[in-house]
Amino acid sequence: MNLTDHAITAEQVKLLVREGEGLTVEFKERYTPRIDEDIVAFANAKGGTILLGVRDDGIVVGERMTNDLKAKINSLTRNCKPTISTGLSQVSEVVAVVVPEGSEKPYSCGAGYYRRLDGSTQKMSNDELRIMFSENEPLPFEEKTVKGFTFDDVSRAKIRAFNKEAGIRIGATAVPDFLRSLKVADENRVKNAGILFFAKDAYDHLHQAQMTLLAFKGRDRLRIYDRRDVRDDLLTQFNEAVAFLEKHLNVRSEIRGVNREDIYEIPLEVLREGLVNALMHRDYSITGTQVSVEVFDDRVEIVNPGGLPKGLSVPDLGTVSIRRNELIADLFFRLHKVERIGMGIRKMKEAMVAAGLRKPTFTSDTFFRATFQRSPEFALKEGKEGPEKRFGDGWEELVERLEEKLGEKLGEKMGETERHILRLIHRDKHVAIREMAREVGISTTAIDKNLTKLKKKGILRRVGPDRGGYWKLTP
Repeated sequence: MNLTDHAITAEQVKLLVREGEGLTVEFKERYTPRIDEDIVAFANAKGGTILLGVRDDGIVVGERMTNDLKAKINSLTRNCKPTISTGLSQVSEVVAVVVPEGSEKPYSCGAGYYRRLDGSTQKMSNDELRIMFSENEPLPFEEKTVKGFTFDDVSRAKIRAFNKEAGIRIGATAVPDFLRSLKVADENRVKNAGILFFAKDAYDHLHQAQMTLLAFKGRDRLRIYDRRDVRDDLLTQFNEAVAFLEKHLNVRSEIRGVNREDIYEIPLEVLREGLVNALMHRDYSITGTQVSVEVFDDRVEIVNPGGLPKGLSVPDLGTVSIRRNELIADLFFRLHKVERIGMGIRKMKEAMVAAGLRKPTFTSDTFFRATFQRSPEFALKEGKEGPEKRFGDGWEELVERLEEKLGEKLGEKMGETERHILRLIHRDKHVAIREMAREVGISTTAIDKNLTKLKKKGILRRVGPDRGGYWKLTP
């Protein structure tokens, strides 16, 4: 049974409770007259279910459907403008109020107009109301589907990875039921939002499922020294982009208590927010384009196709919150990549200022571009290129001695991967193989092979056991 219908089963309720609140699910410990705000919010968005008798933390405390309660809820829905038809039912210990997506948007209650933003109900300002309905798109791209795509094309491994990161335990729930509960599928088809997250090969079905990661030497786009094209689901794109930024941003380490903490020149929480915003807000209907992350000597730029939604301008940023892709935004929210009310433009600016950096800048035309200036404290020395400075003083002299030794002994020079591994060891002699793999961008098996080569060449050795030992360079 699709949750947009006016009926819901006990199994569906259990699944919703396990998944937690989101774009289309709201928990209420008990009835209050203010649930009319949630009802109009669901009708103005994708529809949804209010579960009475469930605490915010997912603990079921119980609620009973009485004639009095039914009369109160029916009275609330009749007083909404336009009137909203809901489904009311007692399901096990809770009362379920199922609200379909409205066909006469916008809806309002006595307190005004409301909408769902991630997992919360928020009152809309006049500007938000105007912008939300100005495009009047009857079927957004994320709601559409690809001809021929079936539930068999969904990856169970990606569902498991999603649930692990989201902290959801769904047991043996069937794939169609799981996708329907998240509103990314209906009775017979998987929506594009579901394809972008859970397809075995998202790019094969939607060429928009790609991201380009670029690192340039200098401050322009003339010389690329690292590139990755990620053609996979949106969670993989996000994780690959974070790893790429960690690889190419300068970092310093501070000892706090007994732990070492890496501090990146641009706060990672700011860049993560920028990445999520790009993936949530890009216009996926524009083909032949992708989100791009570009690292320059002086800045990082995150670019997504589509610009701002119609009616929204750059000065509105930080004061007006609009989701171009509500389903995609909800899935990122469930992955804890977006806070309940979102970090937002304002918090990104505050975090940059707190780190002693300039506020990020935003421009919008056919593309939306967010620019983050890198820290002058980490700036490369004049005349130097590449990320050498992050590895500490003395690296260049050490490389010269190592290559001189190799030339005298074997007549060889080091490859770029070997140099990168040695840089990491020079920075931290306790660096783990898994961390090397993440920084270099190759597998742990490939790291092992390169370490073996370096040891055979006589310029690297392991001191002590695998756990508790360390690496030692032998120039």
